[in-house]
Amino acid sequence: MPDRGGGPTGPRIRVGRPSRRVRTLLMTLGVLAVLGMAFTMFAGFWTDWLWYRSVKYSSVFTTTLWTKIGLFFVFGLLMALAVGFNIWLAHRLRPPLSAMSMEQQSLDRYRMGIAPYKTWLLLGITALVGLIAGASASSQWRTWLMWVNGVPFHQKDPQFHLDVSFYAFDLPWYRFLLGFGFAAAILSLIAAALTHYLYGGLRVTSPGARATAAATGHLSVLLGIFVALKAVAYWLDRYGLAVKSSDFKATDNWTGLRYVDANAYLPAKTILFCIAVICALLFFATLWRRTWQLPVIGFGLMVLSAILIGGLYPAIVQKFQVQPNEQAKEAPYVQKNLKATRQAYGIDDTKVTDYSGTSTTKDKTKLRDGVDDAASIRILDPNIVSPTFQQLQQIRNYYAFPNNLDVDRYSKDGKEQDTVIGLRELNLNGIPKNNWINDHFRYTHGYGVVAAKGTEVQDGQPVFTESDLPSTGDLGKYKQQIYYGEKTTTYSIVGGPQQEIDYSDDSGEKTTSYKGKSGVNLDNPVNRAAYAVAFNEPQILYSGAIGKGSRILYNRTPKERVEAVAPWLTIDGDAYPAVVDGRIQWIVDAYTTTNGYPYASRTTLGDTTADSLTATNTNRAVVAQQNQVNYIRNSVKATVDAYTGEVKLYQWDTADPVLKTWMKAFPGTVKPRTEITPELQAHFRYPQDLFKVQRELLSRYHVTDAQTFLTGSEVWQVPNDPTNKSGNAVPPYYLSMKMPGQTSQAFSLTTTFTPNGRDNLSAFMAVDADASTSDYGKIRILKLPTSTTVDGPKQVQSKFNSEQNIAAAIRLLKGGDSDIEYGNLLTVPLDGGLLYVEPVYVRGGGLKYPLLRKVLVTYGGNTAFEDTLDQALNKVFGAESSTAPPSDTGTNPPPTSSNPTVQQALNDAQKAFDAGQEALKKGDWQAYGQAQKDLQDALKRAEDAQSKAGKASGGGNKSSSSPGPSSTPSPSGSSGSG
Repeated sequence: MPDRGGGPTGPRIRVGRPSRRVRTLLMTLGVLAVLGMAFTMFAGFWTDWLWYRSVKYSSVFTTTLWTKIGLFFVFGLLMALAVGFNIWLAHRLRPPLSAMSMEQQSLDRYRMGIAPYKTWLLLGITALVGLIAGASASSQWRTWLMWVNGVPFHQKDPQFHLDVSFYAFDLPWYRFLLGFGFAAAILSLIAAALTHYLYGGLRVTSPGARATAAATGHLSVLLGIFVALKAVAYWLDRYGLAVKSSDFKATDNWTGLRYVDANAYLPAKTILFCIAVICALLFFATLWRRTWQLPVIGFGLMVLSAILIGGLYPAIVQKFQVQPNEQAKEAPYVQKNLKATRQAYGIDDTKVTDYSGTSTTKDKTKLRDGVDDAASIRILDPNIVSPTFQQLQQIRNYYAFPNNLDVDRYSKDGKEQDTVIGLRELNLNGIPKNNWINDHFRYTHGYGVVAAKGTEVQDGQPVFTESDLPSTGDLGKYKQQIYYGEKTTTYSIVGGPQQEIDYSDDSGEKTTSYKGKSGVNLDNPVNRAAYAVAFNEPQILYSGAIGKGSRILYNRTPKERVEAVAPWLTIDGDAYPAVVDGRIQWIVDAYTTTNGYPYASRTTLGDTTADSLTATNTNRAVVAQQNQVNYIRNSVKATVDAYTGEVKLYQWDTADPVLKTWMKAFPGTVKPRTEITPELQAHFRYPQDLFKVQRELLSRYHVTDAQTFLTGSEVWQVPNDPTNKSGNAVPPYYLSMKMPGQTSQAFSLTTTFTPNGRDNLSAFMAVDADASTSDYGKIRILKLPTSTTVDGPKQVQSKFNSEQNIAAAIRLLKGGDSDIEYGNLLTVPLDGGLLYVEPVYVRGGGLKYPLLRKVLVTYGGNTAFEDTLDQALNKVFGAESSTAPPSDTGTNPPPTSSNPTVQQALNDAQKAFDAGQEALKKGDWQAYGQAQKDLQDALKRAEDAQSKAGKASGGGNKSSSSPGPSSTPSPSGSSGSG
């Protein structure tokens, strides 16, 4: 441009393009960034594929992936076409000339601005809505697979007489389609209206008609489609009443039709459906009439009808017909809910019998003898003794036990024994030095099973049936390495040039190299690069510790593996180990669920399965795919091999239609029940989370009469755990016992109930938990009379704590820096009464672990607090068992030893123990304290002498780095045998 100034011009600044080298560098960086992001996305996909292929469940990965991709593209494309077509149509129907008004003149600037980019703008909008719709649809892969593979329940709902599969499998898919249709109609309507407005088809302030005939017809059709969809929604809402939840009387989450639903809402929905159809036709008629008058009147009528017929009328029926005579009106519908709920949760065959709660037998010896016949009382609490297992059987710091051990059954000499069992798993926090090689190459696995009798202790410690390192005992030979366990939460790289520490004994460390086929092979550099990115660990790519044969193990907890290979299952919170056919197998219970069972009341799994154990250990929480359900079955029993990580899913409930549906969707993933070996089935047990769900439902649904249910007089509650102050529900307990009507003891899962808002006992519930018996899963409830009161768990615990002699003894046990831990409060039906047993553990002094020092027992108002279970039972019943040796009176002869030094120490220990018992009876706490010091000193001398003798003979306990009191016999010679 010419110089228009009067003075000299300044130097011109020329802004040049970046140099070729800079442009090349920027382009290179850009390409590398894109490739980096692409490889990061690829790494996640590729490692997932490799993992599923390694566990031989690649079909789960591919089926899920292709289902998601299919739903994404189909519904994304449908949404994009719907919105894009209506934008295109609105643009095509634009008027040839815009009215000359201020409104249109201002819009001209926008029209001119987007004119060069109309095609790209259309593609961008449709792509955006398509991506959002596709992503939303892909999340419905479970709904699609259940709809397309659904099998009938062969049970019909009582209102519409449709198969339950319609509500469980079909209705959720129809509702998704309806929701998608509403979204498409609304987005298309908004997009079309904006386009018509932009190009003059709709006017807000311009003179003349507010809409052109073309715009009127177009928008009317879209509104007609919306109203037609609303008509479909009204029709589906009729069936939705059968699975609708509401708060009602004695239960939350009531599901199903009530009187007002069947007699007001149901006809109202039908009427509204007809009105909506007429209204939709009126909107479609504007294509010919070109007027909004009739459609607007029809739409207004529909809205008014929805308020009056759908809202006001049912409220009137409820107020003036139902409330004056509610029980009579609601009883038929409550009866349907009772039946459906009991069927849906598998509690319809529950046997409820009256139980007096008091014994009538006068023969004390007979009662005492009856205890051994009634139950094998487990005094070893698996939720307390983990530190004891840790202290006595950890052996090396890099091993650890779960916080909560498990209860299983093992046979010896043909007799089954309740056993507390735990695995010596890897604990990376205890290795000598943490670094990448140690954490992931050297220390890779745990070693061995540790098990103890559930019904016996010795000097307060477990009586181990499998112990030491390597583990030996009653379980025979088995593969002891534990590469997969509850505490194994990090990855390990095994099988390559780097040797692993197998275990350590007196001769030093033993090394090994993984020989299993588990995990993903890292020979391939692409695999190494993918895992380096996926795990954010570049050393995987270039480390020399990885070579030929190296394999990476991850997703190593049993529940995690089962959930990954069967993402349609809900996983029980407690996986437990068992030694089966020479291998350690984790057993995982899994459930199929739905929330579409008509008339069955819903429950929230996360809340229902919570108790005092899950409050302190979140690893025990249920892994729910669907938190709110109204149908549940323990349809699958899964196993995870502790060495190979192999996952097997077994069909357990062969009649479950939900499992059959998933087996159609994922063929070949679930093995038939016939492949379960008797050895494996012997360790299957009734799952705790299912039991907790059922007991919560049975607190209300134990009644079968609608009138009783409506009054709420028979509502029970699960009591809080009285042994701690968590305020959470008492957990159920595994126990071998005999319920009234049973001929022999059965491995059972038990719980108690109290009346709503009170602490006395209202019922006792047990289920046969042994999967190898014909009565497996049979629920029995003993109902206590309402005319008399029987102490509940909280009251029993309160009496324990308040009785003067017991309180004094507990204060003595708490002396110094000791502390008391109450074990599981077990309840056992006995001759019409209820026997309560609670072990009491002491943790204190130099001990880092709890020892069982006392046992609390109460029956028929009599309470005992003694050193052993036998002593406590003898005191409560005032008689000794005629079938057992004389109980320990505290004056048993001391144990004998061939070593004179050890023998002298044991004699001194026995004298100190007897002196302590005598001082305790007299209340002489000073003498008692001195006796305890003498006892510990004598035991220490005995241990030292025994240890020296063992070294001199070349023997010694190879499992224990610091021999504890369990290495010498108890000075009292007592055991807690039940």
